[in-house]
Order: sequence, then C-alpha cells, then structure tokens
Amino acid sequence: MSNTNVLPLLEPAPGETAAPCCPPLTERPFTAEEAETAARMFKALGDPVRLRLFSAVASHEGGEACVCDISDVGVSQPTVSHHLKKLKEAGLLTSERRGTWVYYRVEPSVLAAMGKLLTIGPAAV
Repeated sequence: MSNTNVLPLLEPAPGETAAPCCPPLTERPFTAEEAETAARMFKALGDPVRLRLFSAVASHEGGEACVCDISDVGVSQPTVSHHLKKLKEAGLLTSERRGTWVYYRVEPSVLAAMGKLLTIGPAAV
C-alpha cells in the first residue's frame, strides 16, 4: 500500500501545464495565492531542524531517505516526525511507507520551483 502524496502546489489545473508555485520575485508582484504558497514553503524551511531534514533528504543518495537515516539532527524522534510532517504539509516532501519505515523524497520540481522563485527575472536585468 502506497502512502505517496502529490504536491498540491505543483498540481496543474485541468487543461494547464504544470507550473512552479510562483514567478521569480523580480518578474512581477505575487498574487495573494502565490504569496501564501511561497510563504508556506519558506516558513517550513525557516526552522533550522526542518532545513537540516530537508537538506538531508534532498542530498541523500538515490533522492530519497528513510526516516531511520535522517533522524540524527539533535532532537527526539517524535520531534523529527513533527518536523517532517510540517515539511510535507508545506508541499516540500512526499513520503511512502514501506513496511515499518517511511521514506521521504523531495520532488525535483520542488527544487526547480524554489530555484526559479529566487532567480533574477528579465524585468530586473
């Protein structure tokens, strides 16, 4: 049984192509929805433990990490689970249960969207 979640912030509307959450900051002002989406991502990454967990998953060999491989971040296991849940809620991670372990992964589209958000757009050049 798969427990994989689709990242809602990257899911296209019917008839549209997939698009990252937001345009580059320098391209145009954000809409209210774009600002909410970006703020959720940055808020989730604003905690040092969450940033370490996100980095551990993103840089793990094979592009995914078992919770057993990334829990050494200086907090208890229940706290690790809480932070991973917050990263999932922000659309930054997906997960899949395999037996007793949960495997987390960062979708490449999430990293691409975050990178695009912080690039200098044509309007600023």
